[in-house]
Amino acid sequence: MASNTMDASLTTGSHSRHRPGFAHCDSDEENGDYNQQQWQHNDQAFSLAGSVTSKDSEGQKAFYSDAEKRKDRQEKRSLMSNDQGEDDFLLAESRQPLWRKVAVSSGLVNPYRIVIVMRFVVLVFFFHYRISTPVHDALALWIITVVCEIWLALSWLVDQLPKWFPITRVTYLERLSLRFEREGEPNLLPSVDVFVTTADPSKEPPIVTANTVLSVLSVDYPVDKVCCYVSDDSASMLLFDTLSATAEFARIWVPFCNKYKIEPRAPEFYFSQKVDYLKDKVHPTFVKDRRAMKREYEEFKVKINVLVAKAQKKPEEGWVMQDGNPWPGNNTDNHPAMVQVSLGSAGALDSEGRELPRFVYVAREKRPRYQDHRKAGAMNSLVRVSAVLSNAPFVLNLDCDQYINNSKALREAMCFLMDPQLGKKLSFVQFPRRFDAIDSNDRYANRNTVFFDITMKCLDGVQGPMYVGSGCVFNRQALYGYKPPSEKTPKESYGGSHSTFDIEEIDEGPEGFDEKEQSSFLSLKVVKKRFGMSPVFIASALMEDGGLPKGTNTRLLIKEAIHVISCGYEEKTEWGKEIGWLYGSVTEDILTGFNMHCRGWKSVYCMPKRAAFKGSAPINLSDRLHQVLKWALGSTEIFFSGYCPLWYGYSGKLKLLQRLAYTNAIVYPFTSIPLLIYCTIPAICLLTGKTIIPAMTNLASIWLMALFISMILTCMLELRWSGVSIQDWWRNEQFWIIGGVSAHLFAVFQGLLKVGGVDNKVIVRTKSTDDTVLGQLHLFKWTTLLIPPTSLVILNMVGIVAGLSSAINKGYASWGPLFGKLFFSFWVIVHLYPFLKGLMGRQNRTPTIVVLWSTLLALVFSMIWVRIDFFLPKQTGPVLKQCGIEC
Repeated sequence: MASNTMDASLTTGSHSRHRPGFAHCDSDEENGDYNQQQWQHNDQAFSLAGSVTSKDSEGQKAFYSDAEKRKDRQEKRSLMSNDQGEDDFLLAESRQPLWRKVAVSSGLVNPYRIVIVMRFVVLVFFFHYRISTPVHDALALWIITVVCEIWLALSWLVDQLPKWFPITRVTYLERLSLRFEREGEPNLLPSVDVFVTTADPSKEPPIVTANTVLSVLSVDYPVDKVCCYVSDDSASMLLFDTLSATAEFARIWVPFCNKYKIEPRAPEFYFSQKVDYLKDKVHPTFVKDRRAMKREYEEFKVKINVLVAKAQKKPEEGWVMQDGNPWPGNNTDNHPAMVQVSLGSAGALDSEGRELPRFVYVAREKRPRYQDHRKAGAMNSLVRVSAVLSNAPFVLNLDCDQYINNSKALREAMCFLMDPQLGKKLSFVQFPRRFDAIDSNDRYANRNTVFFDITMKCLDGVQGPMYVGSGCVFNRQALYGYKPPSEKTPKESYGGSHSTFDIEEIDEGPEGFDEKEQSSFLSLKVVKKRFGMSPVFIASALMEDGGLPKGTNTRLLIKEAIHVISCGYEEKTEWGKEIGWLYGSVTEDILTGFNMHCRGWKSVYCMPKRAAFKGSAPINLSDRLHQVLKWALGSTEIFFSGYCPLWYGYSGKLKLLQRLAYTNAIVYPFTSIPLLIYCTIPAICLLTGKTIIPAMTNLASIWLMALFISMILTCMLELRWSGVSIQDWWRNEQFWIIGGVSAHLFAVFQGLLKVGGVDNKVIVRTKSTDDTVLGQLHLFKWTTLLIPPTSLVILNMVGIVAGLSSAINKGYASWGPLFGKLFFSFWVIVHLYPFLKGLMGRQNRTPTIVVLWSTLLALVFSMIWVRIDFFLPKQTGPVLKQCGIEC
């Protein structure tokens, strides 16, 4: 093997011969506010919409009572027993709603709402007391403290108000199949394009991406209606050959999954399950096939590991394909566009001769003088290339490390998107993010349970959940910047939502057109300025129900796909501004979802019993803080942009509570400043002997007690209706403090620097599926993010020692005021305890840099406490002078 050439299994030349297509070039309806259509059958009314109809009440109920459920069952049984038989029952069942909404019991949520109101009232009286009774001995500290308390109270209020309408949704997959997959008739389920994004195979192991792709290719959905697109933003030959090997392995993996209906369908996670199949007396054929498949997968992993090993050392002249041509992506930041189509109807069949989903490799063009806009730019490239090649009406986007854990996930989404009423106004269906390989104690709140199981469920009852970057099924029309059908959409001015154009006619111009056709052509010129200069893409974008437009020359599709992912395609268009994933923030997900909701679109939160998707999460403290830093930095970027919810979208359809939720999502990093101050003040009070709370009257004590009681009740009732465990809630509270005084604080300053013209490079997080990944829990990586919380821990510890020693010297009378100060310092240390454990590393072996930093800070604070006059009480008594000899 030549030193600059990868072996036959790695080369693109062999793949381009066997797999056509490789090319490159150098250039609230759910709340009952609509009228449902109803079908009559056997004197029974069946609603086509997602909620149940009630003629006897104002508005429509979104959930069944137990009595209604029993009545429905009795009606179904009686229907089965009549002369019309089972066919009539199935027909009636297919006309039933595909989903229903279940509101949280009023007995659970009403006390929660009452306590929120009570807590607000208590806060008003508490702040009246705080402001009307200043502490003159420590006026500066008192003013700072009150300002911080007011900010934290407003932050709590903005976070709490959108939580008034928590709901859950239940889907009916059987009814979906009865309605759209009738035996002997064409399958009417819509097509779905699945986007998988990856940026760096050195940090995102190829075997991780391969497992995600295999879970997509084996999803429980009609194979001719699924197309998987993988965006390789590094244009890596390693990843390309990994995906080629993955496509080959899929030929045996997919039929195995379909035959035995296994879950999950990512082989790494399926074979890692601790299940004794022999003990359960399963069929011996399955045991035999499973063992054979596991051997095949182990061989597949070995092949991928060999590819990874060979890719460790890149030749100076770059990689060369088997045909002698250099690999087009040798320069990661300067390479042409690449598209490779494999599998599908025109590609290889599976091992049993059946068709497989189409699989497309995409590497967009990159040139030094063009911005790539990171993940948002990659997603927009996938939108355009998929519109040219398959143009499914719905799009699922996944990160490379987020595999499909529930093979029926697409069907779950279709229960909402195919709803006759609600589906037309849905921009996306968001699934909660779930994670593997997290320690049982979830030390750093990696599961984000409070956000996914409380905040998102509550937003589902308002206008819909936020888009969280992955595990989301989009309506393609919403990505194109259209408004929902209830409003006048841009498509109406482009010739109609169902318009199709012959490609040759578009290129020829308006000659020979009648007046109506000329009007459509003039509108098309406007569309080109909006979408870019690709007639194939424009024609696809005007197809409301997806599919390729009539007159499309399929032989030219690859060439057009290359064109729409070229660097200059987005110039002078609205891509990234009003169309597709929006630019301007590293958290393009929040920005994109916010823009859709402003246009009047709704979204839905789908939480099936079996998690739809699972992924990896940072396991050690440093990686977790960097992840939180990225999210917080994206929020500050949105705050300083023109898309800030405080002033953007008031002419749209964004509901007030939804706007508050988005405001909270972009303002929360700024809470780090008062939080840092509030965590520092208890130690300062202990070191100086000052206090920020004056002598309290009986009335003031009552308000303070009421405030603490209301805080405890709010927590208890929230956990009661949400089902979140007290441990998950407590971990979330702890990491809110840890992230607040470190990552959020840095994000604020980095956001200010970006406003001043200094951009910050986002680091791709290292991902792994290694069984020993929990060993990384104790891995210590020093970062400047650790400095503020380390300082706080040491400062409060020194303050506690200083306060106790001072109380011992002054006697019994000084112990009373000391307890309040000690309480707040202990509050800080307890919340930072997981951070403290993270610093200690494995087996309490503290890193040297932490010891040095701790010693330095301890010395500084001790000297300040002992020597600096500013922190010492001033002497007011007589000044005693030593007498001389002659006195």
